[in-house]
Amino acid sequence: MFRPTAFRQDDLATLHAQIDACGLALVSSAGPQGLQASHLPLLLEPGEGEFGTLYGHFARANPQWRDLAAGAEVLVVFSGPEAYVHPGWYPSKAEHAKVVPTWNYIAVHAWGRAEVFDDAERLLNLVSRLSQRHEAAQARPWSVDDAPADYLQAMLRAIVGFALPIRRIEGQWKLSQNRTPADRAGVREGLQASAQPRDRELAARMS
Repeated sequence: MFRPTAFRQDDLATLHAQIDACGLALVSSAGPQGLQASHLPLLLEPGEGEFGTLYGHFARANPQWRDLAAGAEVLVVFSGPEAYVHPGWYPSKAEHAKVVPTWNYIAVHAWGRAEVFDDAERLLNLVSRLSQRHEAAQARPWSVDDAPADYLQAMLRAIVGFALPIRRIEGQWKLSQNRTPADRAGVREGLQASAQPRDRELAARMS
């Protein structure tokens, strides 16, 4: 990812926190069928390997898992809040008009090569942990134990899991750091006043 110095984020704990905050990642790879990408929920084990290890699963009918099984390099993109930046929010526009529209955003990219697995016990552990994570906010959380055993076993046979040790990780926090303090404040105030929740979320991150 192209990362101007002002926007680079290299703190591993901060990058891991953003990965955890991202519900759905974009998993991309290249193979005999060309470039492929799937939107998948992933789990991060931060203590496994130099930069952590990502866990997830594909539908067995999704041919992309075969790229991973063949050793293809994988790029995973975790997108954070993003928002359009209106040039009129910059106080400097009134001074010299040398401003243009842009986009502010937060993103993490992670690279690696995966181990693919279809062991039923290991898959069950993975889907159980994924469910626990995303059901935690529900008043009555769903559990894999709620499903009939034969149905669950059929579902497990229909997926393929993977473990992806992260070999390289990069973050970009593009939050108007290259602007003057006054311009940054103007962008933050403009986003805070927006009716869009994502704009207000990014304003909070700028603070």
